[in-house]
Amino acid sequence: MRPSTLARVMIAGPAGKIETDINDPGGTRRGIALIAHPNALQGGTKDNKVVTTLAKTFFALGYITIRPNFRGVGASEGEHDEGRGETEDLLAVAAHAKRQFGELPLVLAGFSFGSFVQTRVAKRLAAQRMVLVGPAVNRFAAEAVPPDTLVIHGEHDDVVPLAAVLDWARPQNLPVIVVPGGEHFFHGRLNLLSQIVTRHFRP
Repeated sequence: MRPSTLARVMIAGPAGKIETDINDPGGTRRGIALIAHPNALQGGTKDNKVVTTLAKTFFALGYITIRPNFRGVGASEGEHDEGRGETEDLLAVAAHAKRQFGELPLVLAGFSFGSFVQTRVAKRLAAQRMVLVGPAVNRFAAEAVPPDTLVIHGEHDDVVPLAAVLDWARPQNLPVIVVPGGEHFFHGRLNLLSQIVTRHFRP
């Protein structure tokens, strides 16, 4: 992403201001990618490397990318709320994006805890295209998702076991792309993660 495309804004949310990075490619925008970060209690922020990899990938595909810090993270106001308040935060950011950029297609993307929150957001916004990376389905009660949702998981994830994700996906007949040798943070496999997303969303 080109630095000149970055805008850091403070969006009004239900618990106060939400610190948000927006990268706008300009021109003919394909849509908006709203990207949610991992659990703040384990150090998750909008600058997590999986989150920024997703943002760079969607930006290269022509999407406006939006990365908020959940409540209590960075300059965002409020306190961690185990996914309930964080859902409201993302809904507020999505509404802001709609006001600023109009009725563009919305992609909901999340990593770990952020994936869980996005399953809740999707229920409130009706079916949206989704990307869930390392979804924390063993720690939080993730909702069912649209059938074309892209789910990516590491074979050797020691935070969210692959078996737990398959147990969540199986009743939905939802395919899961498994990255061989990958662990939760996709060390050494971020380029592969980007390639998978690009193939799925390429025009």
